[in-house]
Amino acid sequence: MEKFETLGINKNIIRALNDMGFEEPTPIQAQGIPVLIRGEDLIGQAQTGTGKTAAFGIPLIEKVQRAETIEGIVLTPTRELAIQVAEELNKIGQFIGVHALPIYGGQDISRQIKALKKRPQIIVATPGRLMDHMARRTIKLQNITMVVLDEADEMLNMGFIEDIEKILSTTPAERQTVLFSATMPKQIQNLAQRFLRNPALVRIKAKEMTIPLVEQFYIELHDREKFDVLCRLLDIQSLESVIIFARTKRRVDELAEGLAKRGYSAEGIHGDLTQAKRDAVLRQFREGIVDILVATDVAARGLDVSGVTHVYNFDIPQDAESYVHRIGRTGRAGQSGSALTFVIPRELDHLRSIEYTTHRKIARMPAPTMVDALEGQKRLVVEKLLNQIEVGDYDHYKGRAEELLTEFDSVSLLSAALKMLTKEPDVTPVKLTEERPLRVRSNKVGKRPSHPHKPRQRVGKF
Repeated sequence: MEKFETLGINKNIIRALNDMGFEEPTPIQAQGIPVLIRGEDLIGQAQTGTGKTAAFGIPLIEKVQRAETIEGIVLTPTRELAIQVAEELNKIGQFIGVHALPIYGGQDISRQIKALKKRPQIIVATPGRLMDHMARRTIKLQNITMVVLDEADEMLNMGFIEDIEKILSTTPAERQTVLFSATMPKQIQNLAQRFLRNPALVRIKAKEMTIPLVEQFYIELHDREKFDVLCRLLDIQSLESVIIFARTKRRVDELAEGLAKRGYSAEGIHGDLTQAKRDAVLRQFREGIVDILVATDVAARGLDVSGVTHVYNFDIPQDAESYVHRIGRTGRAGQSGSALTFVIPRELDHLRSIEYTTHRKIARMPAPTMVDALEGQKRLVVEKLLNQIEVGDYDHYKGRAEELLTEFDSVSLLSAALKMLTKEPDVTPVKLTEERPLRVRSNKVGKRPSHPHKPRQRVGKF
């Protein structure tokens, strides 16, 4: 297995990587780092969770001369991703004095101007806010040596393509340009042809991105049944940290509210929330104060949350790439995870298309019953009880326990305690707006290729 030491990386960067727990490069890092260190342009087709930040971050930090000028720009679609990328770059560069600053909308621009006076060498920015700074001349790009477009397809979907073109046109022609994108639509290919010079192409196949440690299941059911089935699953499974994906902002709000009414610790996150609210929800989720995060795809893009045990697709994702991105929230850092997708009957063909594209069979699971949910609650209570025995610290209860045992037999006492501790599944009615099934045009995702034995090429030549 290849090691970071064989990639020609600065020893102080390797020291930082060791501190971060990185022992060996991921496929995108092993293939991409040598290309970028040689100074070549690069197109990487890879998703979040494959290690792409370090794949471009390590060579970027290698190239920075530690002068008091901005030498690298990373463009990201969301503030969350900008913050996450900047944090990782600062960790990678911690022993060589390189500093990355996140620049994004929603934060006081005067605060950012003050931070820029500390002379960061790398800016991680959303396109719109970077354009604001360029107009104010608080950020100048004449000394840029590398530009990274991270999640280019998402920036296209969010309408940033013209801003990206303006930003690239302002940077020196001899710069090095890196483009990462999960998918390669025509506009992204055109952007690459216009601004990249003979780029190397590194592609991580979908089957490598699905992460083998993630168990994948689906349940076929009707839309009106989804919420009750979800609650039964939450009662049955031993949950520590859960993300539930829904298709729309309204659906996220209804789900989070409905779960809270039934006593679950749940919060929703989507693009309509204020930045302060989103930060607060994410902080509570990371700290374990909130167990369940309900999110839209865009809101969850770029989230770096460890320890997620279960991902539920309450609504089937739009395409295979989104599916891979969603389930990649779990099964990280060598930990196992579980992903379950709710599918209504008319969406089964779409599920088969996802299986075909990802080269992974998704196992069918029967919907749990009320009896299953109650049995699951009993099992969890017994597990908690046994854990308490292992932990100890219950001596001050022993006197009262001995008194009770003089009046009642031990089996009756323990049975009563288990019944009291077991929460009967709540059947409080919760009304969700019923959504129409996903409709996919015949020439889009959802149909198998006309020749199933010959997968369609998804990336053109550059």
